[in-house]
Amino acid sequence: MAMTASTMMELGTQAPFFELKNTDNTLTSLNDFADNKALVVLFICNHCPYVIHIAPALAKLAVEYQDKGVAFVAINSNDTDTYPADSFENMVKEKAARGYTFPYLFDETQSVAKAFDAVCTPDIFVFDAQKKLVYRGQFDSSRVRRISSGNYDSSQSAATGEDLKVALEALLQGQSVDENQIASIGCNIKWKQGNEPT
Repeated sequence: MAMTASTMMELGTQAPFFELKNTDNTLTSLNDFADNKALVVLFICNHCPYVIHIAPALAKLAVEYQDKGVAFVAINSNDTDTYPADSFENMVKEKAARGYTFPYLFDETQSVAKAFDAVCTPDIFVFDAQKKLVYRGQFDSSRVRRISSGNYDSSQSAATGEDLKVALEALLQGQSVDENQIASIGCNIKWKQGNEPT
């Protein structure tokens, strides 16, 4: 596992367009969220311990803020040939197991991850009603603890989503989102050979 920090896309950037296959075998695009007060785009996967660490809190936070007009969409861009745990079939199972109430999309060509300059899981982006970037950073300050190779512990630092909540609350209340943001840290996106960012 290579620990990687978000590249922190420039604030104010217009949300890149995407149209990807959802776990229900329909297509979901940026246009589907045109009427939402905000859009949270998360690059995640099934196997990453950093994603597993935040998953229960993410599922709860999404339900809370979807009721307030915020849309959530998750995207898996990992190379599933080398990481079969992140396959589309396993994404379907993962969404059900986690109780995610938002679309979980498969970026098979990795072109959407590149458009967002996403590099890690989780990599989190928040766009306002005009789809301008207002937040890119960590879910919260909690971190999963590595015990040994392949073994991780979340019990000493539970995820809360506090940083994402603060950004969403400011946005919903018509306030400026604090530009002092801390990069998300997680596993690197598993790039297909030749797709690696420069």
